[in-house]
Amino acid sequence: MPAPDPVQTPSIDRLLSIMARLRDPQRGCPWDLAQDFSTIAPYTIEEAYEVVDAIDRGDLDDLKDELGDLLLQVVFHAQMAAEQGAFEFDEVADAISDKLVRRHPHIFASVQADDAADVARNWEEIKRIERAGKGEQDASALAAISRGMPEWQRALKLQSRAAKTGFDWPSPAPVMAKLEEEMAEVRAELARDADDPDRAARLQDEIGDLLFVCLNLARKSQVDAGSALRHANAKFERRFRAMEAEAERDGLTFAELELEAQEALWQRVKRNERQVAG
Repeated sequence: MPAPDPVQTPSIDRLLSIMARLRDPQRGCPWDLAQDFSTIAPYTIEEAYEVVDAIDRGDLDDLKDELGDLLLQVVFHAQMAAEQGAFEFDEVADAISDKLVRRHPHIFASVQADDAADVARNWEEIKRIERAGKGEQDASALAAISRGMPEWQRALKLQSRAAKTGFDWPSPAPVMAKLEEEMAEVRAELARDADDPDRAARLQDEIGDLLFVCLNLARKSQVDAGSALRHANAKFERRFRAMEAEAERDGLTFAELELEAQEALWQRVKRNERQVAG
């Protein structure tokens, strides 16, 4: 039976109705009908990042729109699952509601939790029990860390899980020492003969170690690595665009300048920023 046209029903019901109409086999949108879980997954990740971007910019109007886009991803996946007879949106909502109640026994039951650290410990223990209940045999502290997240986020998750067992740096200082050690190893590999057939693999290994330690340094310094990297990206983009504009004002094309001239523009942009900042 074809899906009905969407009507002016409240909130989520209207969205679900629109999504069903878009996926209607007879009257739906060709693009929406052509999608499956794997083709929609990249959009789901992209929309999550756009939510974070709106938060970083402090733009609440944009945040409202981006949260809607992210909600659409949930509704889209649920609609496709319903078409396969796997589950429906209400089951998704019920599942997360049940999970929230189950993982907050200090709110919905009689478990005591005096602070956020107690809550986190209870949460991890409940997750462990849930995994055991599903028959999962991996008893490692690193069990069930998703392989679908960006590798830098997975690295932080691995480090945080390991830290809960006591396997952690006591402070940022020894991490800095380790960072210097890893830098020396990268320099040593770069100094090797470029024709060495194993050089690329060793460099990948050493640079991977270096990045892993950098993330550890951020974690031990209580700096959000994602926010720090987003800030660095934004700063680089701002300065690069300013260099292009400076070159254009000088009657030049940035890409045609020698590296020395480009570096001079970079330094000029940085000086301008410092002057504006006071």
